[in-house]
Amino acid sequence: MPIYKSEKLFHTINGIFFIALSLIMVAPLINLAAISLSSHQFADTHQVYFWPKGFNFDVYRYIFQQPELWKSLSVTIYITVVGTIITLFFTSTIAFSLSRPFMPGKTWILKGIIITFIFSVPLIPYYLVVRSLGMENTLWALMIPNALGAFNVIIMKTFFQGLSAEIFDAAYMDGCSEFGIYGRIAVPLSMPAVATIGLFHAVGQWNSYFWALIFIRAKSMYPLQIILKRLIVEDDAGRTFGSDDSLLSAFTPEQMKAGIILFATIPILLVYPSIQRYFVKGAMVGSLKE
Repeated sequence: MPIYKSEKLFHTINGIFFIALSLIMVAPLINLAAISLSSHQFADTHQVYFWPKGFNFDVYRYIFQQPELWKSLSVTIYITVVGTIITLFFTSTIAFSLSRPFMPGKTWILKGIIITFIFSVPLIPYYLVVRSLGMENTLWALMIPNALGAFNVIIMKTFFQGLSAEIFDAAYMDGCSEFGIYGRIAVPLSMPAVATIGLFHAVGQWNSYFWALIFIRAKSMYPLQIILKRLIVEDDAGRTFGSDDSLLSAFTPEQMKAGIILFATIPILLVYPSIQRYFVKGAMVGSLKE
């Protein structure tokens, strides 16, 4: 099929546009990296933009020596990984059940799920329920209550319904149970949707700090975003890490904030390349029909 000049021009302009858009999105991270790696003389006078001036690694040397940051990072990794696994299990099981044609009462269950999508739970009843279940001041309060979302259930249900019914019929003829069909056929064939939902939930869980402010009392269970809030919003580096370290004189507070933002951002960014091939397919769920 010949490619016309107008089509080539469109693809060229489209590519330039998205490259420029990507650069705009990456520019803040590059600027933060340049500030955190520069000498404090240049950072103080706002002479650093996208390339470090007077390389200085004291910011990261100081950050890596803080046990509070490593503890909060481990907490964040734990609630992100375990919370995402819980979410995928709950979402996939209920979505698979709702996608089966012979499930009794599935219409009313689906309507109840959609209601939760339209009307959110008020904060005070939400808090009272979590406290009555004994999850207050535990990491379960950050993972269980938000594990099931109506939007994710609908997306997963739609994907399950798009699978070929002949595959399920053949599994039945081979003596496979509903649990076997779910675990051996439905979930493996739905990895694009699973990866997409898992990525969205993991990013949201990684960046969440509000529920930790509400439910967590022990400092040892603070996620990384609580530390970031203290440093950036409340500007409270002294109370968080202490101010008697000799390295503090080698960089400015803005440089430390830039370094800690990158410290908290880069780990979740590394997740994207590993599931990119699934994410591209899952993002198109429902957009194509056979």
